[in-house]
Amino acid sequence: MGKKLEGSGLWESSRMMLPENMNRINRDGRETWHSVKPVLDEQKLEEIEHTLALSLRSHVRVTVVVFDPLEKKLFSGFVTSIHTHSREIKLQWAEEWKWLNVDDILEAYIV
Repeated sequence: MGKKLEGSGLWESSRMMLPENMNRINRDGRETWHSVKPVLDEQKLEEIEHTLALSLRSHVRVTVVVFDPLEKKLFSGFVTSIHTHSREIKLQWAEEWKWLNVDDILEAYIV
């Protein structure tokens, strides 16, 4: 078996933390708050829904900020369809499109 260290040195009773590891732990701790979806108030939700409806009716470009656990995502395009029963919109730009859940949208504004 191994020999027991003698004395009351630092290595005997605890482990040493490397500065690189401490920085990573601190950075990871700061970044975890992004993973929690913020709760929007009723006025903000109505504003988002109004902006999306305006984009559909007037065919104007809208930019939406969508919640993602790792980062906020921005999409810009035209709302071409709204499904009220599933609370989804179809956002189209150029030849591409994407279905987005209205409840995941944090912000919407006309470009």
